[in-house]
Amino acid sequence: MTFANPGAGALSYFPCRYGNSKLLFRGPKRALDRPYCAMIGGTETYGRFVARPFPKLVEDDLGLAMVNLGCVNAGLDVFVNDTAVADVAAGAAVTVVQAMGAQNMSNRFYMVHPRRNDRFLRASAMLKALYPGVDFTEFHFTRHMLGALKSHSATAFEIVVAELQMAWQARMRMLAVRMPGEKILLWLSAGPADVLGEEPLFITPHMLDTVRPYFSRVVEVRASPAALKEGTEGMIFSEMDAHAAAALPGPAVHREIADALTPVLRDLAL
Repeated sequence: MTFANPGAGALSYFPCRYGNSKLLFRGPKRALDRPYCAMIGGTETYGRFVARPFPKLVEDDLGLAMVNLGCVNAGLDVFVNDTAVADVAAGAAVTVVQAMGAQNMSNRFYMVHPRRNDRFLRASAMLKALYPGVDFTEFHFTRHMLGALKSHSATAFEIVVAELQMAWQARMRMLAVRMPGEKILLWLSAGPADVLGEEPLFITPHMLDTVRPYFSRVVEVRASPAALKEGTEGMIFSEMDAHAAAALPGPAVHREIADALTPVLRDLAL
């Protein structure tokens, strides 16, 4: 691993915007008047703490620009509600969509922040009725709230998860139909399960099958034990961010993702 002190050689993400979007994406900014592919996703697509994340590796492999539209801690809501993302995807030769977890989306039980989807805003009357006595003002993040709800009542939690899974499938179909060109759904598992389950949270093989017809291809990548064993080797972060970096895929995993995507993108885009 590499420790980098902020302001003294820390990794620069060259944040940029496309169109009228309020979202900051990872740069350097790519020109949209030349052939390109778009990559939509969360923290893994953004490549936090990684100098050359898989969108950049694929770009180098193919010699074709990759517009990195990854957002840290994003859920599907970020992209469904952003018209600039739809415009970029519409102009892409191929769009890759990471299958992000179902926890960071607004649904019938709770609302999340429209841009910072990991931020819990409020519970609905339905969720309060399902969990009487729970003080939802104590929660600021979806993951914290869901962990508390699961420990409070596993039976009620199954109802919440079922709602999230239905919402995810509907939202994924909505996003896919807005992208007119070739598109790839990327399912990525790059770490062990925690109390809530395996990442991407609550996404089952059946759910992938229900949205598969909306995509040109589905690419599934499960990080190898060898890549996971490398941990944070080659990542760039401050000592304060060591815990966050350890929970994210390192360069070896990004290389495996790129190796899985490159031949599919070559077939569809070139």
